[in-house]
Amino acid sequence: MNHSESTVLAQPHAPTGLSTLLSVRGLSVSFGPVRALQSVDFDFACGECVAIAGHNGAGKSTLMSVLSGARRASDGSIGIDGERHPNGFDAATARELGIRCVFQELSLCLNLTIEENMRAVHPQLRQFGWRKHARRIIEAQLDAIFPGHGLRGTDVVGDLSLTQQQMVEIARGFAQVDAPVRLVILDEPTSSLDRYTAQQLLAYIRECAGKGITCILITHMLEEMLQSADRVMVMRDGQIVSTLAAQNLEKEHIIRAMGQFTEEAAPAPKHVAQADTAQARFRWAVGPRARTKIEAARGSIVGFAGLAGQGQTDALLDIYAQARKRGSHQTVAFVAGDRRADGVFADWSIAENFDVRSLYDRKSSAWVDRQRLASLFDTWKQRINIRGAGASDPILALSGGNQQKVLFARALASDAELVLMDDPMRGVDIGTKLEIYGLLQTEAAKGRTFLWYTTENDEFAYCDRTYVFRAGHVTRVLNASECTEDTLLAASFDEVPA
Repeated sequence: MNHSESTVLAQPHAPTGLSTLLSVRGLSVSFGPVRALQSVDFDFACGECVAIAGHNGAGKSTLMSVLSGARRASDGSIGIDGERHPNGFDAATARELGIRCVFQELSLCLNLTIEENMRAVHPQLRQFGWRKHARRIIEAQLDAIFPGHGLRGTDVVGDLSLTQQQMVEIARGFAQVDAPVRLVILDEPTSSLDRYTAQQLLAYIRECAGKGITCILITHMLEEMLQSADRVMVMRDGQIVSTLAAQNLEKEHIIRAMGQFTEEAAPAPKHVAQADTAQARFRWAVGPRARTKIEAARGSIVGFAGLAGQGQTDALLDIYAQARKRGSHQTVAFVAGDRRADGVFADWSIAENFDVRSLYDRKSSAWVDRQRLASLFDTWKQRINIRGAGASDPILALSGGNQQKVLFARALASDAELVLMDDPMRGVDIGTKLEIYGLLQTEAAKGRTFLWYTTENDEFAYCDRTYVFRAGHVTRVLNASECTEDTLLAASFDEVPA
């Protein structure tokens, strides 16, 4: 019997020898006829890290919202400190109990400074000199998790990169002001971090476990689970289908428990770029004083690598602006990584968010063919498995990963010959990733060109060529076979060309 088969539907109790911090029994959440959680039973032990795996829409974020007090359950209870709370508790009670949550969609106020964002969730910071006190706490916490971060409490959050905002959100979640921090829930915390800062966070999670702080880690990065977790809880369709002990656990065990593809089913990288001729290439000059040259053969997949915030997104935006200039004959689509700020229209439905590309491209005299668009959306909904809500429901009714799928579908369903992708796999489950990798290769074989910034180094194996960025400049250009973990990291710290 293999590892995953022996542990499917394992008992929910905390590991032997560890005391239980928090227990859930019969926890259920319904949204109309949709059962987001179905009778969930589980114990979280003091000082352990539990990773939660599952496809988009499996119920992971719903469970975390109940545990953090952001949502009340329809049925069931949460037990902590000898007291059982029917249907859970509110956010204020959760905070008093030492429960913190770092949500997938950042909750920072962009117009406030980092220290002011501390007060937003810690209203007790109101005495004389609270700014200095808040600044000292958050800067110390940033130092503890992300040494060398370079942030100050007086920085305005809206002026920070997405990676820096994620770092602040994480540090605020771990920061202790009055009540001791006992449980920290992290929902896709590394989705906007590069490999280097992600490793800093994972090391800190293990350090917290040694201090008796419990961490719940939701991530689609299987390597992070293997590196950090004591147990892996696998969810599917609102239920816990498996609990896997970390000892001797492999990625294939988690994938099989999820009911997803195994890694062996991943499409092998195929490099399909067309003939390398001057007529078959795109060329751009980007970056400071347009000194950085980017080239892409038609029908190729070109990667942008390097530590986060080194100019990759700026280069994509520069290329997008050049493609949209009058006189340019390039049709272009953009898949945003920061979907909250740049990707979705929060007040629109799922279908309307998908349709916006068609509305943008149509001539002013053309009518919108609603029937054709509805049919097109249904096709792509099935093709990349957008699940959790209907086409007429608000886009925010979807999980973050499913929102990202809508952005993918919007770009790939267009007639764009050039598709720019800004770390597009944030919050996307492993099964969908494998399907999208196959889609990219199929579309590239048809002549469509992709420029792909990603913080997941494994994905550069699918790129014909990879540009490594540092401080807005390209330090090295690598082919697919050269994109090893060590080579990419070394290139990320190469000297910027004079």
